[in-house]
Amino acid sequence: MTVQLHGEHSPERAAPAPAPPRSAHTLAEAGDLLRALAAPVRIAIVLQLQEHDRCVHELVEALGVAQPLISQHLRVLKSAGVVHGERHGREVVYRLVDEHLAHIVVDAVTHVEEKL
Repeated sequence: MTVQLHGEHSPERAAPAPAPPRSAHTLAEAGDLLRALAAPVRIAIVLQLQEHDRCVHELVEALGVAQPLISQHLRVLKSAGVVHGERHGREVVYRLVDEHLAHIVVDAVTHVEEKL
């Protein structure tokens, strides 16, 4: 019987290459982004914006959440660089800054739905 020491791999399995190192700044920024996406209403907003650019009243109608709460969550998402707002007359239309962000949210939601 062969005893395997902690940290050694079995002969059938090669040691994986380490993941590329990331700077502390990059990791901190990624953490901030994930925290900004962590609220259920913000996840719902990102899912709505993945489908189409929307103004606040459209998000209120789609999500059934009060306008001040939608605006508060949009401020968090905007501050984190997740959404961008563009004024069109009296309305501000929000869109996702890029599709990478939608993939994070969609993948998380899909993962949870697969477990149900």
